[in-house]
Amino acid sequence: MAIQNSVLHMKEITVEFPGVRALDSVSFTATPGSVHALIGANGAGKSTLMKVLAGAYSNYAGTITYNNTPLSIKSPKDAQQHGIQIVYQEVDTALIQTLTVAENILLSTLVHDMKGRQLINWSQLHKTATEILNHLKINVSSKKLVSELTLAQKQMVLIARAISTDCKILILDEPTAPLSHTETTELFRIIQSLKKNNIAIIFISHRLPEIFNICDEITVLRNGKFVTNQQINNTAPGEVIEHMLGKKLADQFPAKTHKPSETIYEVKGITDKSQNVRNISINAKAGEIVGVAGLVGAGKTELCKTLFGCFPIEAGDIFLRGKKLSPNSPYEVVKQGVALVPEERRKEGILVSESVKVNLTAAHLQKFTNPFAFVKKKEEHKQATELIEMLGIKTPSVLTTVEHLSGGNQQKVAIGKWLITDADVYIFDEPTKGVDVGAKRDIFELIVKLAGKGKSVIYASAELQEILGITDRTYVMYDGEVVKELTTKNTSEEEILYFAAGGK
Repeated sequence: MAIQNSVLHMKEITVEFPGVRALDSVSFTATPGSVHALIGANGAGKSTLMKVLAGAYSNYAGTITYNNTPLSIKSPKDAQQHGIQIVYQEVDTALIQTLTVAENILLSTLVHDMKGRQLINWSQLHKTATEILNHLKINVSSKKLVSELTLAQKQMVLIARAISTDCKILILDEPTAPLSHTETTELFRIIQSLKKNNIAIIFISHRLPEIFNICDEITVLRNGKFVTNQQINNTAPGEVIEHMLGKKLADQFPAKTHKPSETIYEVKGITDKSQNVRNISINAKAGEIVGVAGLVGAGKTELCKTLFGCFPIEAGDIFLRGKKLSPNSPYEVVKQGVALVPEERRKEGILVSESVKVNLTAAHLQKFTNPFAFVKKKEEHKQATELIEMLGIKTPSVLTTVEHLSGGNQQKVAIGKWLITDADVYIFDEPTKGVDVGAKRDIFELIVKLAGKGKSVIYASAELQEILGITDRTYVMYDGEVVKELTTKNTSEEEILYFAAGGK
């Protein structure tokens, strides 16, 4: 690995957590004016390596040099002082929801310049933030609260914050996951502009087409170790996947050997009080995987949450096996046989500071308590162990804190907790977001098995290839409404996209 022209060189970085070596003598370089992809299966160590560089992990061995000068990076402040900025995948934990867009973008200025004595120049603050937003072509008011933004807008605010500083190295962790095609195109325009400004960009993504579109160089990690480093034009997606997994990848979508039977889940004319979803009518058969397709902002997530009782319903009814449901709260919906795996897993799908065991049993805790409400720990431990083995969750122990797992393994935990409840309807909202190709296959297999057991599955996603690969029927959403129902085997990505973009 050539390092003579590198602005950054990480050499033999090793990180250990209790029971696991997350990184084992990994080396990595980043060059000014270049986009370097860092990829690997979930658990490969790429996020850990970048957290070392961003100052989130100080317990590492190895060296980091910047223009041949040794660096001591033991905190995020150290990293930022050296011009290293990171945009994390989980946007809600990186932003302060109760502050405005301007305050979030210029947060470091507020913290470091005030010193307890100066008054904030609010007009200048919003003027500066607006200039940054305009440069990025983000159509959001600087005075708007972050809590009022969409997921995609929050992502762009984080990127605006990063480049508002004297940024020399920009780390983007799954930056396109919440973005629409148009927003992704705009992000790539920004990345190309940053390259011209001689910024070194490190790009983490599981979307190989994006990597081959925007990146110049690629490094692959597997099981905490360095595998290969190549120029992007000297490799191909199939070769990269083999490096990631250590083997050839079988067909991504498992075969379905069962046939759907009778309709058991019916949604008739649902409209929520906020009018985010309007007059929605869909149904699902036992053993059927029903897709809900649409671009970012179409209302897929709002529909999933409305069906799960998160948002009050103004009109319409929901029936399960002919019985009218009362979706007044998620608690009531779960009792009635419906489960949801949400899009934002760290915010809504898992308890990040709790153990794998606690997460896997939380949705049906009464099964593991005695009449005096004491937890039967042996039974809880046994059930969690069985689920870990069945789902292939990579964890040192059932007691490992979930925040220390990779994204794909966190998603398996988010799904696994519902298996104990034996729900009739499983709703998946962007279940492969931030998940590598190997873990995607595991999730697809689990979904097909659920359908094979006679469960109804609703699969909401903007990834049209996944919709085409795993569903039986597809409802296409646009602007909060279902605009078309399609038989998946008889449609195409182009037809779905046509209706998803508002075609009639």
